[in-house]
Parts: sequence; structure tokens; C-alpha cells
Amino acid sequence: MLFGLAGSLPYLGTSAFTVYLANQAGEAATGAVSKMDPSVAMSLLDQAMQVQVTYGAVMLGFLGALHWGFEMSAYGGTKGAKRLMLGLAPTLVGWGTLALDPGMALATQWAAFTGLWYADMKATAAGWTPMWYSQYRFYLSILVGTCIIGTLAGTSYLGPSQSHSMALKELQQLRHERERRLKEERETPVAPGEVGSVSGEEEGADAYVLIKHAPEKDKDKDKKKQEDNKE
Repeated sequence: MLFGLAGSLPYLGTSAFTVYLANQAGEAATGAVSKMDPSVAMSLLDQAMQVQVTYGAVMLGFLGALHWGFEMSAYGGTKGAKRLMLGLAPTLVGWGTLALDPGMALATQWAAFTGLWYADMKATAAGWTPMWYSQYRFYLSILVGTCIIGTLAGTSYLGPSQSHSMALKELQQLRHERERRLKEERETPVAPGEVGSVSGEEEGADAYVLIKHAPEKDKDKDKKKQEDNKE
């Protein structure tokens, strides 16, 4: 039982790290002093929640596989399709949560862990599992349920709000667009000819001054000035 509970320690660590990242992302989104860049904090928060969802799906599959083991060893006698379906159901649910949004996936997994715990209590009472298994499932359900509720509460209370998340996404898109434009400008060859400066505000650019090729009128004026100076 101790080894089984020790397997949930990575789940506990992931949950605590997710809450920490939610706090960092929330501070960055509100403009407070944060140890991380807003886009980095949001990216790490999403990845941490994905890791927790994936590990939760693995745990559901493991708990379901135990019933297949009991059936193959004929513990309490062979139960056939009923016990096999009991072992298959949590695996399918856990696999399905991988396609959901992390918040919805964690809520679904919480319902799956709770429902499987109730089914395991019934199975133990019917003699399908050893007596120690119900105690193990009780402790595991409390630990996993606390982690899931803590993650969902932490991300909702400490994490960035929906408006902040949208603002961060828009900021990231603007950064990518600006990087793309700068890259195109660097790669575009400059045609020969005279250049001049124009107001960036008049051109609608995000710069005070733009360096562009001088218009033909300006070239004629400069040429005339040079001829007058020679005279």
C-alpha cells in the first residue's frame, strides 16, 4: 500500500508546481513584479497542467489494470466481463480526458476517481479485492481529490483571468508579427538611390522616424541646391 501511495507523489508535486506557476502568471498579467515573463509563465502553466492531466490518466489506467490482474489470478473466483469492464472503464475515461481543456480534464478525472473509488468499495465488499485495497483506495482518493481541487482553485484564484489571458495572447501575437516584419525588412534588399527621413507617425508606423528612399521631387530639389552651390 505504501508503494502504491508513493506513486502519487509526482502527482502531488505537479499540483503544487502548477499552483506556483498560476501565481507567477497572475502577477505577470496584472503588471506586478514577477520572476517570469508573462508569456513564459503562461506557457509553463499550460504545460504543467497538461502533465498533471496525463499523469492522472495514467493513474486511472493503473487502477483499472488492477482489476484485470485480480481477474486473471482468479481472486475471489472468476467474475468474467463485469470485472473486466470495471477495469476497462477508468482507462477509457482517462484516455478521453487527454483531448479536453486542462481544467475540464481535471474536473472529469476528479469525477472518475470518485466514481471508481465507490465502485472499488462495492467490489471489496463483494470479495473481488483484498480488504487492504479499500483502505488504499480511500487514501489515494483523498490525496488525488485534494490535488485536483487545489489545482483548480489555485489556477482560478491566483492565475490570470480570462481577459488577462486574452491580452497575453494578443501581446504574443503582436510580438510574432513584429518579429516577422523585421525579418522581412532585413532580408529584403535595399534598392540603390538617395534616402531620406520621414515622420513615423505620418506613415502609421510604430517608430518615430523612418528611413526611406527620397521622392523624385526631393531629389530634384537636392539636385538644384547642389547646382546653386556650385555657381
